[in-house]
Amino acid sequence: QVQLVESGGGLVQAGGSLRLSCVASGSIFSINAMGWYRQAPGKQRELVASITRGGSTNYADSVKGRFTISRDFAVNTVYLQMNSLKPEDTAAYYCKLIDFFSRDYWGQGTQVTVSS
Repeated sequence: QVQLVESGGGLVQAGGSLRLSCVASGSIFSINAMGWYRQAPGKQRELVASITRGGSTNYADSVKGRFTISRDFAVNTVYLQMNSLKPEDTAAYYCKLIDFFSRDYWGQGTQVTVSS
């Protein structure tokens, strides 16, 4: 059993910053990658950013230059630094872990609301 717990969401004004954290615990054999996804009401869940064990990153075009993903896999943690937030960034943000066997695990999500 693997659990992921996100934190750091909240309400912020446009132009502000937030830092999300995701800590994984439980029976984790090895982490291949972790990432952040988001889902706004009425929309599909979309990739925001991901990072591999080797440190390779991938970002959605809409967040490039504003968001930064980082990881400390020694403590099974991934972070998302979000700067210059926009109202369109408002969504529930979910953490995802992919283990050595390519199994996916998801957190429960943390809400980010950006006011204009």
